[in-house]
Amino acid sequence: MQYRKVPKNGDMLSILGFGCMRFPMKDNAIDEERAIRQIRYAIDHGVNYLDTAWPYHGGASEIIVGKALKDGYREKVKLATKLPSWMIKTRADMDRYLNKQLEKLDTDHIDYYLLHALNGPVWDNMKSLGALDFLESAMKDGRIVNPGFSYHGLAEDFTRIIDEYPWTFCQIQFNYLDRKYQAGLSGLKYAASKNIAVIIMEPLRGGNIGLAEPPPKIADIWKESPIKRSPAEWGLRWIWNFPEVTVILSGMNEETHIDENIAAANAIRAGEFSQSDLAIVDRVAAKYR
Repeated sequence: MQYRKVPKNGDMLSILGFGCMRFPMKDNAIDEERAIRQIRYAIDHGVNYLDTAWPYHGGASEIIVGKALKDGYREKVKLATKLPSWMIKTRADMDRYLNKQLEKLDTDHIDYYLLHALNGPVWDNMKSLGALDFLESAMKDGRIVNPGFSYHGLAEDFTRIIDEYPWTFCQIQFNYLDRKYQAGLSGLKYAASKNIAVIIMEPLRGGNIGLAEPPPKIADIWKESPIKRSPAEWGLRWIWNFPEVTVILSGMNEETHIDENIAAANAIRAGEFSQSDLAIVDRVAAKYR
């Protein structure tokens, strides 16, 4: 497993993080035994950053993560979860949600705590409700260690938010199709220039345009490369090629996907892509568009 340093605190985080939004399901509920086994397997193979949030799996994700981190696993990882900004009405709500999350996760602190799904107006509202005081107070009493935010808004608001508080890290959507979407590549580089660690979400784009399972016309382009990689590995490696990226989150719920992603994270080096590698990714992106 490769690790990259968080500039402001020196933490060495695994370049592959475990996203806890898409656990395996069984009988319309999380397959708890399998999910816990998958999380622990990833940790045993070097993953040390876990990302969950209040709403994931209808509130059940944090509970499963808390169970997975028993038996000594909590000490092996940096744990991230998020304050549900859209549910906050008062300053007191912030403490209430955080305290409940600590209970669900069965821990006394959150290593990396995010204000969830910020954009310009949401950030302004959170500030007016006392979010800055909340972050400072929670860090002072030890409930959270590092402050951050996840972002879903306009590029210009992203840079403003970066500048208005001494964040340790941020989380943005970024992949070879989403270079100019929301924070985008410019936001990645701006945050890194401020010594803010950048966590990447949606590296393979879920939904209707998932990059891991391309249509035949896209698959044919990948096959032209003399270097044989799966579409998922191409997508992850393209992102890891940027030294400004600290961690890529992957919502891994199949054992084969976990093994494949760990293998890629073991082998990658920033800046390793050749011009021909970059060119084929650009061709794939153009064909998708």
